[in-house]
Amino acid sequence: MDKTVTFSFSSTKYEGTEATETFTFEKLGINEDMDDEALKKAIDEVFQAWVWDKLNISYSIVLNEDKRR
Repeated sequence: MDKTVTFSFSSTKYEGTEATETFTFEKLGINEDMDDEALKKAIDEVFQAWVWDKLNISYSIVLNEDKRR
């Protein structure tokens, strides 16, 4: 039997901003024989990419340095 993982998120601030999907490990390219730590890391990475894609978020970080010192 194929192992599956279900991803879901919802916004506490924006009503209707939510999603849930279930994937097989095979579809995600995750080897189900990984040790627990490697498996957790792989799933976390895929989950983050999934959320970013669903929310279609882009961002930038700008650091300003005071050069008068």
